[in-house]
Amino acid sequence: MSEIRYTQAEAQWARQLAAIERAAFPTADISDLLVEEDVVRLCEVFPEGCFVALDADEPVGMGVGIFIDFDFDDPLHCLDDLIGEYSCGNHSAEGDWYYGVTIAVDPAYRRRGIGHQLYLLRKDLVRRFNKRGIVAGGVIPGFAEHLGSMTADQYVEKVVTGELYDATLSFQLQNGFKARGAIPDYMADPAVGNNAALIVWENPDHQP
Repeated sequence: MSEIRYTQAEAQWARQLAAIERAAFPTADISDLLVEEDVVRLCEVFPEGCFVALDADEPVGMGVGIFIDFDFDDPLHCLDDLIGEYSCGNHSAEGDWYYGVTIAVDPAYRRRGIGHQLYLLRKDLVRRFNKRGIVAGGVIPGFAEHLGSMTADQYVEKVVTGELYDATLSFQLQNGFKARGAIPDYMADPAVGNNAALIVWENPDHQP
């Protein structure tokens, strides 16, 4: 089994990275996923916030995001409105939070620690830039099995308490994130009623 290496994402991998996200989130509407031009723009606008996992020279995973000011007094949002045009239009170098646009791993490479390593790279970035932390809308694929029997908020709470397991949200909780309820109409994914979970990691080393 080859060793996975990690580096800053580059525009040359845009096509492959967009395809990886589509494969990683098969129930999401294509309109809410990155296209090749989005990846190119992200790499141009904020290259430090874009990471890629490589097997030899082939991309097998990515984690991309932008700096924003996030209003926790009004946390409900949809993905497109928050990140802006080309998934990076709202990037601000002065923003207090790193907003995770996506983490996606080629399904053939899951369970090799790639997602965990991408989260570590994001945390290192936040520490280096002295940002307050990471915020994102986390997909909750397991909710598809409970849609109609409970609300998304109830589902998120049951995952947090360990009563239910969600392949994505449980993983994020294991990586130090806290869930702050559900986000309705976050992205077009009818399998989960268009819901996501608001997840937050606060930088313990942040200096005001």
